[in-house]
Amino acid sequence: MVPVRPSKVITRHRDGAIYAYVVDSGALGTLEPAAVFRPRPGDEVAESAVRTDLERVVYTTLGGVVCLTRAGDVVWASAFEPHSDRLHGHRPGCALSLDDRTVWVYRPDAMAGRGGADQWVVHDADSGAVLARRELETAGHGAGHHAHPVDGGFYLDIGEGQDGSVILRGRLRADREPEFMTYPWWDRCLIDLAPDGRQFMTVDHGQADVGFHDHPSGNMLFTLPVEAFGYDPEETFVEWSGGYLTPDTAVVTLGGEGHDEEEWFRHHLVDVRTGTLSGEIAVEVTNPYDLVPLGDGSWLTDGPDGHPVRRAGAPHPAR
Repeated sequence: MVPVRPSKVITRHRDGAIYAYVVDSGALGTLEPAAVFRPRPGDEVAESAVRTDLERVVYTTLGGVVCLTRAGDVVWASAFEPHSDRLHGHRPGCALSLDDRTVWVYRPDAMAGRGGADQWVVHDADSGAVLARRELETAGHGAGHHAHPVDGGFYLDIGEGQDGSVILRGRLRADREPEFMTYPWWDRCLIDLAPDGRQFMTVDHGQADVGFHDHPSGNMLFTLPVEAFGYDPEETFVEWSGGYLTPDTAVVTLGGEGHDEEEWFRHHLVDVRTGTLSGEIAVEVTNPYDLVPLGDGSWLTDGPDGHPVRRAGAPHPAR
């Protein structure tokens, strides 16, 4: 049985504004913005997150993190020190916790030239006060936050370009003390967390296989190489995309280049209980990263007007 997923808020950046969309369990089709936020003049938004009541937005720029009300009033702001004039190669990220009480910020300080390693910082969402700070042994260009649906913590996937990818996990305990850990790999990219929180999905940095891991240990449950999907590993690779369609089914995207040099990709389904293939899903998208599974049997794509579109459908039988 697919669990009922609570409504969540996603954002898109367009025309200098931050558009917030509510993804709930009932609506399919094109999503209309539920709120629109205007960043401070001169701020170029790198990443954003909107509170579930749609009253506040938090966003990062190359130089700091900002929290605004819907009216555009600054609630708090925190500049990244020391100041950096580098405009390329680093993209700070942010995420709101599931209870909207904390803001988690990834600072790619090494690539920004701030004289130190990267940082992962936890702010109080109301005041901006720093609750925890972790200095990292990474030099990333950017990172993706993945909220754990049960324990309230986050996974962080830091991309270091050709040097690989580092996966960390962090949470604040009930006494507000922080816990951080780094998984012992540099060659696996985090794709998604299962909607029931029991496992997570990674893709080899060299794109040779997909793996599924136990939460929180990270122990590998099983892997599937390109050959398991019926493709030639010399001509096909696993894309760094996909995710959990349901708690028991994951979407794995494989791609390659045809004889006419035209790129192709297909979305395969994997039963994560048994580690076996369970069909394909046909989605009309222009690139392999446009499909975002939501964990409840539906997925998002981007519409032609820039608004996200939520769809659901039945898979094709396994070939």
